[in-house]
Amino acid sequence: MIQLQGAGKRFGHKLLFEDCDWLITPKERTGLVGANGTGKSTLLKILCGLESLDYGSISFARGISQGYLPQDGLSLTGRTVFAECMSVFQDLREMEQEMESLHHKLAELDPAGAEYAAASDRLHHIDSEFRNRDGYAIEAQVGTVLNGLGFGKEDWGRRTEEFSGGWQMRLALAKLLLEKPNLLLLDEPTNHLDLEARNWLESYLAGYPNACILISHDRYFLDVTVNRTVEIWNKKVNFYTGNYESYLRQKGERKAQLEAAYRNQRERIEQLEAFINRFRAQATKAKQVQSRIKELDKIERIEIPPDEQTIHFTFPQPKPSGRIVAEFKDVAKSYGQKHVFSGASFIIERGDRIALVGINGAGKSTLIKLLAGAEPLTAGSYTLGHNVTPDYFAQDQYKELDPEARMLDDLSSAAKNSTQTQLRSLLGSFLFSDDDAFKRIGVLSGGERNRYALARMLLAPSNFLLLDEPTNHLDMRAKDVLLESLSKYTGTVVFVSHDRYFIDNLATRIFEIEDGHVHVFPGNYEDYLWRKQGGPETVAQSVAAPGPVPSRDSNGAGKRVNPMKLQKLRDRLAAVEKQVAALESEIATHEAALADFKSVEETVRLNELVTARRRELESRVAEWESLSAELEA
Repeated sequence: MIQLQGAGKRFGHKLLFEDCDWLITPKERTGLVGANGTGKSTLLKILCGLESLDYGSISFARGISQGYLPQDGLSLTGRTVFAECMSVFQDLREMEQEMESLHHKLAELDPAGAEYAAASDRLHHIDSEFRNRDGYAIEAQVGTVLNGLGFGKEDWGRRTEEFSGGWQMRLALAKLLLEKPNLLLLDEPTNHLDLEARNWLESYLAGYPNACILISHDRYFLDVTVNRTVEIWNKKVNFYTGNYESYLRQKGERKAQLEAAYRNQRERIEQLEAFINRFRAQATKAKQVQSRIKELDKIERIEIPPDEQTIHFTFPQPKPSGRIVAEFKDVAKSYGQKHVFSGASFIIERGDRIALVGINGAGKSTLIKLLAGAEPLTAGSYTLGHNVTPDYFAQDQYKELDPEARMLDDLSSAAKNSTQTQLRSLLGSFLFSDDDAFKRIGVLSGGERNRYALARMLLAPSNFLLLDEPTNHLDMRAKDVLLESLSKYTGTVVFVSHDRYFIDNLATRIFEIEDGHVHVFPGNYEDYLWRKQGGPETVAQSVAAPGPVPSRDSNGAGKRVNPMKLQKLRDRLAAVEKQVAALESEIATHEAALADFKSVEETVRLNELVTARRRELESRVAEWESLSAELEA
């Protein structure tokens, strides 16, 4: 569909990438990854024709359509939500109007006349095309997509301009999904989605009939939606087969192979240089010396790219609290006539890491505000435990910061025992590098100030952290730093996040807010989904003690995993079986060729190929055994 050849792009004086050769196929399912500022969004804009290349060429197949969703900035006005989505099908609606007109016309014409025959043929042609394009189901399609992305039926008749920027982006995404372009280009599509909408989008993209290239900082989302990963790193565009997890493994393997080749080459270079230096002055060795000089000149030197900096920051641990951190008894919360929830009773214990889940508007942020004391209860009682000090991170936490203070100075005052190097490393991990450290807080964007507020909070954490959307505006590296620090944190955490990977790797319990009630589930988000999809019945509890999730049910059967994860295992097992068969066939072919001697060089080459393929076969067989065991378990 699209082909890039020798493609390169600059941003001012900075080279983003060069020498990119990429053939995008009709069934492309690709995740575009790389650090912030490497050119991911720019490459997406090039593919949809909004940016041009500085080097190389790009060619498009005739008739290709691209649909592009930027990170933000789109605004729709002038229609209702439903009418805005229906506008995608304008050509189908015109066909429908023409069919209606033809029906009226046929009713008035003489069936024996030529004009009747022409109108009848036209109606048959249009009706066939209309049916082939599923024209009779466009309202149902719109309803499905709007529901999936979180628009309730009561929203369909509202004007688009009534919605906030995040909901405007959801609406723009809905229109793109309904258009079904040949190539869907999505830049951070999950930024404005809650978990339920994100889960729905995963399923939708799994059945999307055309190509899709997306950028996301959500690992789980990438793992279940793509089968190819393209990384921009070190000014090069590198290609990997498989999802994000597979990309990480392959990247490690490539690095190890490159380092081994570099070491071998260095050994050979040192041997050649030692021989040349030793015998350069001896006339009897002149021929051998010249031969080695020529060999040395011909060696194409392997370069090891600089390592990507991995940030590890040790946060101070809080003072211990009592065993019971917080207790709700029959708590209710209302805003006027709007009831958020009622009858909420639960205990939070020391060391709990609780994720709050539920659809947008269910009351997750409200519950966190109640725990923080930022909102009063409507009914019931809330008791903080012994020696408990809550600390609340709001979605608009940046409003609490001093806009005149410089970031580095502000951090220094908040953490007097940390060195400047530690503080700058922390700022770097939250995407503030080099001279950014000396910026005044007031000049930062809202997202940047929230990132900074989160970093500042973690420098001196209390023993009861209440975090509302801490993963917003963070890339994968910053999320890793946050996840690592909270995993080692000895206090208690209650948090809201729409990042599935983050929740799965941090939460020990899930509090679901649904239909005005708070339901408590043990385990992480995958365990919660398992129970929701038919695992052992779990009901809301007045006092829910934390504990490990049982690995077996009452019948002794193995714990069910998420169906998507199970399908991924089956798909990978099938792929590995094909690879094993192909390798065995290739080895047999090479061994047969070895039996027919042609030359020493050819024999050496075939022996090296057989050895390499046998090693690869051993690796694939080991992976097959591991996958089989995991599936059986």
